[in-house]
Amino acid sequence: MATYSIIIRNGMVFDGKGNPPEINDVGIIGDKIKKIGNLSSDQAGISIDASNKYVSPGFIDLTTHSDTHWTLFSQPTQESFIRQGVTTIMGGHGGSSLAPLVRPENIEAIGKWVDVSKINVNWQSVKEFLDEIERRPIGVNFGTFIGYGMLRRGTVGNESRTASTEEMAKMDYLAEKSFKEGAFGLSMDLGASHQKPGSDEEIISLFKTAKKAKVFISHHLENEGKEILPAIARAISLARNSGVRSHISHFKAVGKTSWQFFPQGLQMIENCRKEKVEITCDFFPYNRTGSNLYSLLPKWARENGKEKIIGMIKGKERKLLIDYLKDMTLHYNRISVASTRFDSDAVGKTIFELSQNSGREPEEIILDLLDINNLQVSIFNEAILEENIELLAEKDYSAVSSDGVGYDTTRQSKTDLPHPRSFGSFPRFFVRFVKEKGILKWETAIHKMTGLPAEILGISDRGIIEKDAYADITIFDPETISDQADYINPFQYPFGINCVLVNGGIALKDGLFAPEGRGRVLRHFR
Repeated sequence: MATYSIIIRNGMVFDGKGNPPEINDVGIIGDKIKKIGNLSSDQAGISIDASNKYVSPGFIDLTTHSDTHWTLFSQPTQESFIRQGVTTIMGGHGGSSLAPLVRPENIEAIGKWVDVSKINVNWQSVKEFLDEIERRPIGVNFGTFIGYGMLRRGTVGNESRTASTEEMAKMDYLAEKSFKEGAFGLSMDLGASHQKPGSDEEIISLFKTAKKAKVFISHHLENEGKEILPAIARAISLARNSGVRSHISHFKAVGKTSWQFFPQGLQMIENCRKEKVEITCDFFPYNRTGSNLYSLLPKWARENGKEKIIGMIKGKERKLLIDYLKDMTLHYNRISVASTRFDSDAVGKTIFELSQNSGREPEEIILDLLDINNLQVSIFNEAILEENIELLAEKDYSAVSSDGVGYDTTRQSKTDLPHPRSFGSFPRFFVRFVKEKGILKWETAIHKMTGLPAEILGISDRGIIEKDAYADITIFDPETISDQADYINPFQYPFGINCVLVNGGIALKDGLFAPEGRGRVLRHFR
């Protein structure tokens, strides 16, 4: 008769690999799973009754922004992730990471999300950054990518040009060093002003450095609108020419003009996968995006720095900006203000409502909001076709993510509304795609948020329930699991998540959240 720290009894156990579940007990000693089977004769310090419940590996969220939105520091318990069943998150996305910081002022790159004047940064390298996170009581496991934008800021500076031979060599050195220090890969957004000038030569050089380190590339497509197919083609071309594994974050087609191209984009990916070009993706199960208001501006404006953009809004380019916005034929009743830096009265209202209330054109409203708030305005935009999400959900190379940020409800604000995906992505996926639409079986849906993301990351001992895997486990009720967060009141936790274990410690049980941080810093190949 063995003695365990914890035994989870009589649950329907999913292994995370996509296999059908079996009713079993799970025995845990310390931070590891030690046995799956009939443990009715064995003792445990804690017994958890999982009768009529599903026992799954803890969910792994490949695309989050808790680092660049600073909540990993201000709200380290990351309760909104734990209460969704998420036990591991990845940061450093879209070319923006908190390390390496070649120059201290590089931290200003995250100024569009957080007031950097309140940030105390005592690191430069990836090692120093991860060591700092390790000293904090984080509630979930955390790993990071390094951002292409950060590498360029540290070498090319703020100049909009391609890198010199010497600068390319420096970027390669920084990337190689960062990968050795535990970064999981390189992230990029070639549509972003600081990354767009990068040449294919410098990008492929970095990709080859990543391949040598056995890490992968995380793409934010440079265009998710009507030019989505060329953006996918470029991502495929870069992957093919470098031989590196590639991944598309929060894959989607944004805006009606792009919806028709999405099935063709999926076919392009499937064709290249048949040619052994390794490409995967993740997506969130919502039809509204969460983004910055300035993303509606034309490329020629966005490619400039903050001061220049504001100068354009106030200057002679204002009429050109207004004409551009009018030509886009935006549905202003579908675009709502989620947060502002100063003008809190606008939060929760659509651009159409603000226009109606003021008697001014919606394009004028957009430019004034950007000007008054120093570009720090976030929006929700109903811009994704539900049928395209369904198509993507069926693909065996697509993982579920949130593209969200970890919060707790003690920091609720009526002037800063997070996207509900930060509170409900994973339960929502089960409700929409397993329970309501019947598109996927439970074991397949669970694989998309456990074993598959672990595979993509190159982690062999998380995302699965088997002997000697880490005891990151989520127990939920398949009958009651549901998301509650919405766009008006996003600070609502889901129903049906009964228990969450992180590294063998109970983080959530029967609605009670344990604030002790049980998460760990994850380093690639450690």
